[in-house]
Amino acid sequence: MRACRNCRMIINEEKVCPKCQGTDFTEKYSGEIIVLDAERSEIAKAAVLNAPGKYAVRVK
Repeated sequence: MRACRNCRMIINEEKVCPKCQGTDFTEKYSGEIIVLDAERSEIAKAAVLNAPGKYAVRVK
């Protein structure tokens, strides 16, 4: 799995990030946040995540 350096979304094999259309990925990240309902999630608001998905906490 890889994380997008731009929006921190974690993806498997895609060549382009489905959220931000970025192409800069890294395998070096720490922590994961899974957002199911971004509007009601306090964690998503604190981490500035506005779409459902799996995100890295920190991207290196």
